[in-house]
Amino acid sequence: MDQQLLAKTFVELADNLVADFDLMDFLRLLTDRCVGMLDASAAGVLLADRDGKLRVMAASDEQVRVLELFQLQNDQGPCLTCFRTGAPVIIPDLTREIDRWPRFVTAAHRSGFGAVQALPMRLREETVGALNLFRAAPGPFDPAATLVAQALADVATISLLQQRTAQRSTVLNEQLQTALNSRVLIEQAKGKLAERQGVDMEQAFSALRSYARSHNRRLADVARAFVDGSEPLAGLGS
Repeated sequence: MDQQLLAKTFVELADNLVADFDLMDFLRLLTDRCVGMLDASAAGVLLADRDGKLRVMAASDEQVRVLELFQLQNDQGPCLTCFRTGAPVIIPDLTREIDRWPRFVTAAHRSGFGAVQALPMRLREETVGALNLFRAAPGPFDPAATLVAQALADVATISLLQQRTAQRSTVLNEQLQTALNSRVLIEQAKGKLAERQGVDMEQAFSALRSYARSHNRRLADVARAFVDGSEPLAGLGS
């Protein structure tokens, strides 16, 4: 494990007090670093909206995003169990859970995953979501890597909850709702750019994200401008 990158990641996840805090980019950073540093083939983050309903907020690639959506639509899987219990769910071999989650296990195998661990994004008694790490090959998870993943989830959770006011207002819920709206825009932009450039959805997302970062703009703002054509975005989609 790259110790310098790990330390940098903890700092980045804790740095939530900046004026231009971007929740979508923050969560994507979490999933990308989990895949880059830990024994994971893919990662996803589910967060509860203002009504307590889980939503897919970030995924390291398109395949796992679709699998997370499938899990929510069928109301079964380790990530849902993790969120509802507030406890980690570690499955070294998904084939052993076919009776427990038949649809999810079948879909996971179809997507190329043989093991998963779902870690709660929780502070004390409040669980706001789950960090889900998928691995292609079945087998036991490295306990040390699991501890690091849970620590990353914990820091991210603290950062999210610190967005609330001292009076526990609806700031976080409003942010999550805004992020959900942003997700719709980003998905629309991904589809439009993928079709225009003849690339897959993940490549389209990477192009949008790179453009936003290189121009110091929020990802959702770039997606909105690209979808509605309200302004020229030189070099994107041309």
